[in-house]
Amino acid sequence: MITEKKGFSINGYLAFFAVLPLLQVGFGYVLFSETNITIGVIGSVLTLVCWGGFFMVQPNQAKVMTLFGSYVGTEKRNGLRWTVPFFMRKTVSLRIRNFESAKIKVNDNLGNPIEIATIVVWAVTDSAEASFEVDDYESYVTIQSESALRNLASSYSYDPQSDDESDVALRSHPLEISEKLKQEVQDRLGKAGLTVHESKISHLAYAPEIASAMLQRQQATAIIAARSKIVEGAVGMVEMALDRLKTQNVVDLDEERKAMMVSNLLVVLCGDKNAQPIVNSGSLY
Repeated sequence: MITEKKGFSINGYLAFFAVLPLLQVGFGYVLFSETNITIGVIGSVLTLVCWGGFFMVQPNQAKVMTLFGSYVGTEKRNGLRWTVPFFMRKTVSLRIRNFESAKIKVNDNLGNPIEIATIVVWAVTDSAEASFEVDDYESYVTIQSESALRNLASSYSYDPQSDDESDVALRSHPLEISEKLKQEVQDRLGKAGLTVHESKISHLAYAPEIASAMLQRQQATAIIAARSKIVEGAVGMVEMALDRLKTQNVVDLDEERKAMMVSNLLVVLCGDKNAQPIVNSGSLY
């Protein structure tokens, strides 16, 4: 595996205003002095060739340098630089980038078809690996991110199957899912010298063919949960009413009348519609 190392280069302004002009003047003097024309000509040609060693490094960019197929180093220092003119220089951006995947259809771990998409925030951290370990690291990000997303979606259910907090699901635990997705993508992209800064699900829904049925299921689950809370509260209110009637000696009810009172109170408290009272104008019994 090829890892990044620092390449050879010097300050370009120093080379531009001092070193190369002095060499050019020196060899030019030899050339026109007619004492040794051959040395002057060779020196002048070499000096002209050295002018091709100048290059510019922009902020958050790197220059990957190779010599006759061999990797010789990477230059990340910004500004005008000079290096051996025979070095081939390839620009690699180190800026943070966003990748948004298309909506893909995959089955969750219960077999339900869902649609899911993700946004991956990534950057190149090892220019040598990004340049030489894969053919096209941008295409590599696209394919491996979608592959990791498919693997993650098939490992969890869309909705939690119980009230247990440890039951991680795609919809109910976005932070945990995002962290697991980030780690999943990083394990794949790390081989190419790429670092994932953030990875989140941007779209999550049931597939259209089962969306209607699953919506009814969610509504039924919500209704059952609400009814459970209502019944729990109603039972507590009935118990409190009976206790206070007994404690304050408001009325003494036998078991049959208690059962009737409990039934009426539960109907009133748990009913969907407002109760219609019936006024008894006769005796208590």
